[in-house]
Amino acid sequence: MSYKNLVSSIDNWRQKNVSDRQFVLVLAFAIGFLASVAAYVLHLIIKEIQHLVTSGFQMTTLNWLYLLYPVIGIWLTSLFVKYVVRDHISHGITRVLYAISTKNSKLKAHNTWTSIVASAITIGFGGSVGAEAPIVLTGSAIGSNLGRIFNLDKRTLMLLVGCGAAAAVSGIFKAPIAGLVFTLEVLMVDLTMASLLPILISSVTATCFSYFFTGGLAMYDFKIDYMWSLSRVPATILLGIGCGFLSLYFMRVMSWCEGGFAKLAQRPYLRLLAGALVLSSLIFLFPALYGEGYDSLGLFIEGKTEADWNQVLQGSMFAGHTEFLVLYVGLVMITKVFATSATNGAGGCGGTFAPSLFIGGFAGFFFARIWNINQIGVYIPEKNFTLYGMAGVMAAVMHAPLTGIFLIAELTGGYNLFIPLIIVTVSSYLIINIFENHSIYAVRLARQGKLLTHHTDKSVLTMMTIESILEKDYTSVGEDMEMGKLVHVISSSRNYYIPVVNSNGNLLGEIDITKLRHIIFRTELYHRFKVAQLMTEPLATVGVNDPMEQIIKTFDKTGAQYLPVLDVEGILVGYLSRARLFSMYRQMVADYSAE
Repeated sequence: MSYKNLVSSIDNWRQKNVSDRQFVLVLAFAIGFLASVAAYVLHLIIKEIQHLVTSGFQMTTLNWLYLLYPVIGIWLTSLFVKYVVRDHISHGITRVLYAISTKNSKLKAHNTWTSIVASAITIGFGGSVGAEAPIVLTGSAIGSNLGRIFNLDKRTLMLLVGCGAAAAVSGIFKAPIAGLVFTLEVLMVDLTMASLLPILISSVTATCFSYFFTGGLAMYDFKIDYMWSLSRVPATILLGIGCGFLSLYFMRVMSWCEGGFAKLAQRPYLRLLAGALVLSSLIFLFPALYGEGYDSLGLFIEGKTEADWNQVLQGSMFAGHTEFLVLYVGLVMITKVFATSATNGAGGCGGTFAPSLFIGGFAGFFFARIWNINQIGVYIPEKNFTLYGMAGVMAAVMHAPLTGIFLIAELTGGYNLFIPLIIVTVSSYLIINIFENHSIYAVRLARQGKLLTHHTDKSVLTMMTIESILEKDYTSVGEDMEMGKLVHVISSSRNYYIPVVNSNGNLLGEIDITKLRHIIFRTELYHRFKVAQLMTEPLATVGVNDPMEQIIKTFDKTGAQYLPVLDVEGILVGYLSRARLFSMYRQMVADYSAE
């Protein structure tokens, strides 16, 4: 029996014996399991590569191989993407958002494994990025492709993509609630009673299997030595404000660097050289930037004394100079964004999830040490503020305060920190909202009008495409055609408009039949007038890439019943009908809102 026949047989049996709701729950469990396996495999490969390339390093001196390994990793990743994948796989979470917004939640089959390989090579050799975004893309692709195998509708596909993303986050951090709220806040999948249970099943399943694969301990062995008190509220608020501005710095610099590397897209070797030069230099000077950076954060979260914290200096030019700890932490915090940008810009594969946690953690420790050294007020525990900073920057960068709160709480078991975590994340989120309306993942799509939101009307407009309502049944004429021949064209046309185009198909104007009624039967004029003398300018035109929301505004502003659609070269490709557009819009709103 062939693969297609087997799937068809299973699907037929399922439709007869299992309800759609029950089947979605079964798929949610499978997605949770597969996502946890993917997360475990990715981190296993990363650790093996890092152990292989750094096992001989001396931690008390500079290691010159830091200049070489990141270059090798990015180069190998570039070759893998160019010759094996042959597709773009960077910006994993952004690609998931794009699929939800514009492709009916359809992700390619290769996304179920290619991001794992590419990011493992990049991070294992020192790329200063995170593995979370590739795993989220992998988990979402697993959900999307399982749904497509069984021909599920696009609404269910969106839910399964959300299950995959939630399972990915839950599996990586052993944080089921964080996985759930991440899907709601970042991917903007609406929470309904129909979607809550499948997402929870995926999250809990992924968490349980992650415990099975890696043991029952939390990611960090965190113990609260100092309980939160009202006397620390001012410091907590100040850290939150600082995290907000640091997040703005992170997003703006990241965008600026990406723009610079994009200009080198046609010169890949120059782009590789530029990115590798920046990345290798920074890792050589600050080894804490090597890889994801969770081990460095662990020194601040689990450490109790300065001797524990000073281990972060190992392998750098600051090794042994403990008096420069605060300076080193500050420099690492500032330069991390350049290392991350250089990794992805040069051709590596990774996300900004871990870098935002890394920068936030270093910022929290930096803030606490400065505060305590200068004895500004009551003592604030460094490890607690490291966690607050992680939540604050991540919440602002991702526009996901609940994710920041629950992730840090579940990451450490520090549920007693809820109140300060809320204060920091809310303060940080309020600051970033002044300057940025969207997360680092959504801002690219928002600028293109391709971002799905929680607003039903905007979401429907985002999912609508020009191609689905474009009318191509029209007859065009040239500007030199005589009126007599035009009358024959009009007699056979089913529309009241006749587009006038040149030899290349560019729109020159329109013939409005309603405006020719007073002369259309005067045969003595048939050879006197030409189309060029009778045509008028269209009320407006729209482009094939214009957002649907903008097209709606154009219809409302002009009062037109039909609008010509032009491609990027000004060639007419068809017409949009106001009646057809609004009819489809009303139908999609009804479908979208239905439970």
